[in-house]
Amino acid sequence: MRLTLRPVIDAGAFLAAYDELRSSMPSVPPHVGAERDGPLVRTVGWPRGGFVEYWDPVGLEGDALDELIARQVQFFAERGERFEWKTHAHDRPADLADRLRAAGFVADPRETVLGALAGAIAAAPVLPPSVGLREATEQADFERIADLDARVWEDPNTHGLAAMLAERRAFDPHSIAVFLAEAENEVICAAWVRFRGDTAFATLHGGATLPGWRRRGIYRALVATRAGLAAERGYRYLQVDASEDSRPILERLGFVAITTTTPFIWSPRG
Repeated sequence: MRLTLRPVIDAGAFLAAYDELRSSMPSVPPHVGAERDGPLVRTVGWPRGGFVEYWDPVGLEGDALDELIARQVQFFAERGERFEWKTHAHDRPADLADRLRAAGFVADPRETVLGALAGAIAAAPVLPPSVGLREATEQADFERIADLDARVWEDPNTHGLAAMLAERRAFDPHSIAVFLAEAENEVICAAWVRFRGDTAFATLHGGATLPGWRRRGIYRALVATRAGLAAERGYRYLQVDASEDSRPILERLGFVAITTTTPFIWSPRG
């Protein structure tokens, strides 16, 4: 029997392309602001707060880095808006995380950045007989997905998720595809894929699954579906920020650990 070898991703090439993606200006709706401040890109006005993407191959140090951090805090404090500074293990300097903590940021759980070739992950989804899979396009579906997230994570503050999904799809319906799995008219798993413009990347998000429906291949089916759509549209890479729960599943499917990422959150409420 002849074995089919799965293409192997070049982790170095992936990381270089990923860092270039991080430093690029995003496409955002008219009411969302995007601007540069030195080596970072800042976006403001999303339903769930602002966002800072920082990549500096040289790395600001000392007072210069503290001043950059202080400018972001002052900017968002004046708006009364929380924001996230997304750090990575290979960011310079090495004490960036310590300086963010000193400025009042709080770290969320660390995630692993996983990469794969879209064509190697794409496959026909395999689902239990009682489960249906479809694309979500309506506000009511996005609200049901937010309710699912609230149940899975036991967090009532997920209302911004529905607004974010609806907003991205209304602004550019070709930049995002949202999928949900249902059983007996109940949403049991949901996930989405973002297509990053003219880059090589499609990024995978979501994947919350009700506890009673785990270990039945539903999350894997959603990964395969999104990978297939990405490959069909000509995107080379898949990228995921994976929790410790989803990382083993994705690695078994062929994803490779590239680096780690830790979100640091600053809020006007402290």
